[in-house]
Amino acid sequence: MKCKKCGSDALIKTDDWIECASCGAKMFDTEIKTEEGANPTKEIEQMESQAPVKSKPEESFEESEQEGEPKKSKAREAIEFLAPIVIAVIVAILLKTFVFANAIVPTGSMLNTIQKGDRIIASRLAYINEDPERYDIVIFEYPDWQIDPSCPKDKPTYFVKRIVGLPGETVEIVEGVVYVTKADGETIQLDDEFVTNCIPTGDYGPFVVPEGCYFMMGDNRNDSHDSRFWTNKFVEKDKILGKVKFKYYPGISSIE
Repeated sequence: MKCKKCGSDALIKTDDWIECASCGAKMFDTEIKTEEGANPTKEIEQMESQAPVKSKPEESFEESEQEGEPKKSKAREAIEFLAPIVIAVIVAILLKTFVFANAIVPTGSMLNTIQKGDRIIASRLAYINEDPERYDIVIFEYPDWQIDPSCPKDKPTYFVKRIVGLPGETVEIVEGVVYVTKADGETIQLDDEFVTNCIPTGDYGPFVVPEGCYFMMGDNRNDSHDSRFWTNKFVEKDKILGKVKFKYYPGISSIE
């Protein structure tokens, strides 16, 4: 038997090991037999070959797909949840401030066109490029709200009425019938097909409508607190919030 490292046959055997006297290499004595007659070196090699190979645990598809993506913080999740809500609120506020005006009609002064308790929508854009016209139904700031004891003093009160008199015209009511003398001198009797099914009564006027102002009346002529009775009888154009377009409660329908 020779040294596998240097080829020298100067070997010194100690128990189960053999040491080369020339290079000092140590080798296991492969000539030793186990009780069953097996070669111990071969048994070790066989055990190593049969040992299960430890592999890296397989990652799930979701874990591998998400690998490298930063985990969202609680603050970011909250922002992503709240952002659509905040945007929707801002859009609603902008629409209400610059595009639409809504109101609940608390009285029957506009019967039968608008019922008591109806909720209505008016367009704030209706009079940007046009002037209000006769028979338009509008939401406006009540001219007497600061002197009327029935109104709160911290903010304006808004009314809903129909325009019957335009700037420069003269309005007169005789036995409930409304007559308007236009700026050119022509006198007309107003259309009253939208007036409540009752006979209007009373004599009022004449009222000369100033430039830039409008004379208002309710369709329920015998039960409407309007220009006929106000201290400040006319509504300035910049006090008109918008033209009423439709009601949305209790039912949806257009208003003319």
